Amino acid sequence: MIDYQLRLRRLRDALVAAQGDALLVSSLPNVRYLTGFSGSNALVLVTQRACALLTDFRYEAQVAQECGPGIEVRIEQSSLWAGVWPWLASDPTIRSVVYESSHMSQRDMERCREQGTRWTWRGGTGLVEQLRATKEPAEVDAIRAAGEVATRALRALIPQVAPGQTELEVCGLLERELRRAGSEAHPFPAIVASGARSALPHARPSAKRLERGEFLLLDFGATVDGYVSDITRTFVLGPPSPEQAAHYALVARAQLTAIQGLRAGMTGKVGDALARDVIEAAGRGAEFGHSLGHGIGLEVHEDPRLSRLSDTPLPEGAVVTVEPGVYSPGVGGVRIEDDVYLTAGGAALLTEFPRELLVVGE
Repeated sequence: MIDYQLRLRRLRDALVAAQGDALLVSSLPNVRYLTGFSGSNALVLVTQRACALLTDFRYEAQVAQECGPGIEVRIEQSSLWAGVWPWLASDPTIRSVVYESSHMSQRDMERCREQGTRWTWRGGTGLVEQLRATKEPAEVDAIRAAGEVATRALRALIPQVAPGQTELEVCGLLERELRRAGSEAHPFPAIVASGARSALPHARPSAKRLERGEFLLLDFGATVDGYVSDITRTFVLGPPSPEQAAHYALVARAQLTAIQGLRAGMTGKVGDALARDVIEAAGRGAEFGHSLGHGIGLEVHEDPRLSRLSDTPLPEGAVVTVEPGVYSPGVGGVRIEDDVYLTAGGAALLTEFPRELLVVGE
């Protein structure tokens, strides 16, 4: 059970620290986090006294079902912005309004400035996102369930994969199995890449046909109760060559080292180094160009970050991906990715699927 009032109390503390009288929330994932509403059109206004959600008539029934207690719902008949100004004006204590500068468009910022000097508008970043970085038990359960849906779909897909299929065909089969397994949505476009194309970390599925002796990389996720999973596995189409086996073993060793060493409190940079040091010691550091991982939750990329550039401590209760990869241009790439829950004592796996190199398409 989500305690939305607790989330709002924590946000109000953050708003005081940001020296704001009100926060205008325009990010839809943040709207959902604060209120429970999952529609596609909404604004939320938060003060020390109240929390108002503005949406349109299409969601009148839905918002009544989804919104947590204590949320003041307003159905606007025209623009949502038409409801913002009178709501702010109804509270004479509001002088400074913080807006989400990472999410507000230039046009919407102009709307605010057109109100003249009635309120002072100040950009703010991360007020809600910082709260979202630490997951509550119900959120962890939803992410774990999304991981179970994803791995169930993968198990159903593997027997259907065969040389001669295109990457697009495999992607279609994967998306079908995800829906059959219970995924509410595809949290991001699935990556299906074979052969030399598996060395492209964010390859789009193509008309290329699968061939024996190639790597096949699948990166995808599932959605349950709005929360997402993110998993990657690399397979081989037929018996692996010694070079492929060694390539895969290196990435698997790097991932295992990171999972065993990660814990809340260390910085994102230190976490990233757990896997990077293994790969660099093998002389392949230049082939691991992305960060080790990122937070997941209502979005597939959120705080915190496991990155060479992050000096921020990983918060207890965060859920992050652990996804080292080694990519050899023109030859192929390997990535192995799982989702883990961080505590001061270590990392707990939320995605369970074999991590050894599996042969498919025989």
